[in-house]
Amino acid sequence: MRQAIHHLNVKTRTRGLTDISREVRDFVREQRIRMGLLTLFCRHTSASLLIQENADPSVRRDLERYFETIAPEDPQRYEHGIEGPDDMPAHLRTALTHTQLSVPVEHGEPVLGTWQGIYLFEHRRVAHTREVVLHLIGE
Repeated sequence: MRQAIHHLNVKTRTRGLTDISREVRDFVREQRIRMGLLTLFCRHTSASLLIQENADPSVRRDLERYFETIAPEDPQRYEHGIEGPDDMPAHLRTALTHTQLSVPVEHGEPVLGTWQGIYLFEHRRVAHTREVVLHLIGE
């Protein structure tokens, strides 16, 4: 049994979904582990991870609009506001999604469906560099 770890830095421009599938696939291929389990962990409380539709960009736009309705920027709604009006909604959005994903690896590739991609979901309005830790274990 072997394992490998990598810290992937993802630059975001604004709120929304950033496809990290290629970087994840590249890491898995480089490790030459044929069968195992890949864990991805986002080290932030205002960004998250999703496996989502990768063919039609309207799905991602609809997701972003939906999260704006369930966790809007409204300083009147929240006590926490020290880091700006987009911070507390970002924490709520992260609480409703995932900071950790597990993806099986088979034949040296992440096992994703035909229309699935792996995304970092930025919940803040300004650009950030987010860190996603990739841990692969297998043989």
